[in-house]
Amino acid sequence: MGTRPAPTLDAVLTGLAQDGATGSLRVGKEGTVYLVRGRVSYVDCAATPGVEDLLGGSGRIGAARIRHARQEAGPGGDGGALLVRRGVLSRGELEFCVLSATLDAAFFLLTPRTLRTRFRAGDAHWLGVHWFFDVPGLVRECARRRARLERAWPSAELDARPVTPLRRIPGTHALLTRLQWELLLAADSAATPVELARRLGHPAYSTLLAVRELAAAGLLATDQAAPDEQPDKEPDKQPDALPRRAPRPPAVPVAGAVTDVNLLLRVRDALEAL
Repeated sequence: MGTRPAPTLDAVLTGLAQDGATGSLRVGKEGTVYLVRGRVSYVDCAATPGVEDLLGGSGRIGAARIRHARQEAGPGGDGGALLVRRGVLSRGELEFCVLSATLDAAFFLLTPRTLRTRFRAGDAHWLGVHWFFDVPGLVRECARRRARLERAWPSAELDARPVTPLRRIPGTHALLTRLQWELLLAADSAATPVELARRLGHPAYSTLLAVRELAAAGLLATDQAAPDEQPDKEPDKQPDALPRRAPRPPAVPVAGAVTDVNLLLRVRDALEAL
């Protein structure tokens, strides 16, 4: 008889949810999912910025303060509540960062691949418990995000490639979101979208989406040619066949903006209602 294939991560999480498990599920070397009574409370992923990166990268909290809070909280502690009590963060800021980091990490971990997992009962994240996600709703949200990326730019070719802005924009003007503007300023033709996300203190998914939208708007190099090798075109002589060119998508809210907080709160309410 052949060896039974390893279950996918969503299948493992579904089983833990049905058992009402509390603890941590280590996913190879790629990340960790924390559960409380069968619901996901936090997700770490090596490929995405965590709460510490989001807070530190945005300049909200220094790395030393985060490190001290983590050490003081210790295993099974509540470092998040500690930061709130000391006035370093508001409760809303803490919950927003946990929500954003969890959705971000889950998107990169919850893929169709089969991964080796190991569950440790009773294990907890140092931040404590400040949000919950039902497993089926989290899986559906990851699928919705993948579909949105596909609509923006139907190829993952840019996700792991250095972000390279073109020297000239097509047409006479371009409408950018704040995140898209930050990415164009920070792009050095060496850093990938995820590296830029960590550097700027933004979620990796939001950064991937912004990069794909910039590509669709014709503002990024979308092949292996360097910027200097891209042909200079006058605005009124733009070629019709820019690689995978698509209409410019509407502006989207940027992580950290009030509109994005409201969006994420609605996502949370919808997930909890599922």
